[in-house]
Formats: sequence, C-alpha cells, structure tokens
Amino acid sequence: MAIPDYQALMAPVLDVARDGEIKVSQAVERLAETLGLSDTDRQALLPSGKQTVFANRVHWAKTYLKQAGLVEATRHGHFRTTERGQQALCEAGGRIDNSYLERFAAFRAFKAGAAAFENGDDAPEVSITTPAQDDERTPDEIMRDAHRRIERELRHDLLDRIIEAPPSLFERLVVALLIAMGYGGSAEATGRALGRSGDGGVDGVIDQDSLGLDRIYVQAKRYGTGNPVGAGAIRDFFGSLDRFKAAKGVFVTTSTFTREAHATADSLSKRIVLLDGNALAGLMVRHGVGCRTEEVLHLKRVDEDFFLD
Repeated sequence: MAIPDYQALMAPVLDVARDGEIKVSQAVERLAETLGLSDTDRQALLPSGKQTVFANRVHWAKTYLKQAGLVEATRHGHFRTTERGQQALCEAGGRIDNSYLERFAAFRAFKAGAAAFENGDDAPEVSITTPAQDDERTPDEIMRDAHRRIERELRHDLLDRIIEAPPSLFERLVVALLIAMGYGGSAEATGRALGRSGDGGVDGVIDQDSLGLDRIYVQAKRYGTGNPVGAGAIRDFFGSLDRFKAAKGVFVTTSTFTREAHATADSLSKRIVLLDGNALAGLMVRHGVGCRTEEVLHLKRVDEDFFLD
C-alpha cells in the first residue's frame, strides 16, 4: 500500500500506544508492520535525506494528537495514549483527522495560538489550509504557507520541551538566547545562569561589556499554559534589580503576562522587558537556539540580465 498521509495515521498512532508508553521509533516500526508497508515505502526519504517519509508523517500525526490532548509525552522520545485518546478511539469509528480534533478545546486553542504567533496576540483565528485551497494559490504561496505551518509547530514543540526539562535548563536557555541575540558577546565570558538559592531573585546575568560595568539581569519563570505571570512577580523582580543597583532586566516566561503585569512593568522606574512564551519560542527559532536547520531550499528564477542582448 502507499504511505498513508499524516491524518490517516492519527488513529493508528493512538492505537499503537493505547496499552502504555512506547518509544517513537518503536511505534514507527510497529505501524509499518501493521500497515504492511513495503521495504521501498519504509525506506523512502524526505528530500533532506535525514528522515523517512513514513516516520515524518507519524511524527506529525503524534504532534497534532498531542495538541488535542489525545497523547502525552512521558519522557524523551516516548509517548502514550491518554484517557481522552482512548475514548476518541471508541467514538471516532476508526477515522480521526483534523476535523475530528476540532471538537477539543485544547486543539482549538492550539490553532488560535498559531494565529497569535503569526499575527499578534489579539489576532483572529486562522484556518489550517486544506488541499482544495492549494488550487487557488501559486506554488510560492503554498510553499511559504507550509513553511509557516512547520515553524509554528516547531515553536509549540520547543515550549513543550522547555516545560518538560529541568528548571536549570530553562535558565541556561534564556541566557544562551540573549547571547545569541547579541547581548554581551561570548557565553563563556559574559553570560551565566545563576539558578541557586541566595541568587537575590534573579536567574541569570549578561555582562554588556568585558568589565561587567553594564549588566542585564534575567528572571525566568517556567509556567504552564493558563498560569500567567502577575503584577506581584514583576514588582518582586523590580526589587531584585534595585538590590543589584541594576537599571534594566528581562523577565521571561513560558506562559503569558497579565494586563496588570504589563502595566506594572511600564510604570516602574527601571526598564523591564517582558518576554512571553510565544515571543520566546519565536526568538529561539530565529536565532537557532534549541533547534537547527534541517534543510535549505534554494528558489531560483530566470536571470533576465543573462538573456539581454
């Protein structure tokens, strides 16, 4: 049989993990056996040559199921079907796709968050492109839309990994990101995560010059979705900056900030920049922190100058 598309793989992915935790690579192998894929189909590679087409589609199916709460990550490279996923297998009658996932609030929130990534927090929800729409758009438009979809999935995946990782990794990540953005220079010389008791209420320090005369102090709060940072935390950070005689700081969270938190940061005498999860993940992608380039596509056009007389 031909390699199924990722939506056709959603129900099989749920089924393969319904009895408990399974490693992603094992799920790929087991599904290939169950679906009777030929060796040719199993070995077919993406253009990058770094992953098989089938494994890639299993990954995307799992990603969308996770956003709907039908599967959950248990540890690095492992997942299992949730109780909600078990119910979905019984209710869906063997077919689970994006339309089915729309009934779950978590999936709708994920789509709304994707719109916010691209258009700002207050932007209206945008729909996921369907194949029928592709006929109405140019190849360039289709390709760029696909790139945006892949990038927003990456952003969500990065935030999931941060929340699952130890707290100390988040603090080091924030310092590494600021260094990558050009604040301070080399990480070895000018940036460090503190992450210990008695740190004075800050989690990292960036030296803006070699002598450390000008510093940026960092606060990193790893909160889950639905747990925003309030004004009290901003005032506490302001107090910490005051103790260090610092003029500026960056407050980073994996969640969001309340309106009161933004208003408080704007009203204080020290410059405090607030960086929420959406902005954090976007900057990580832009500056290559926690992710890497898998493939580069070169788009070429006719060189009109070459054909001039």
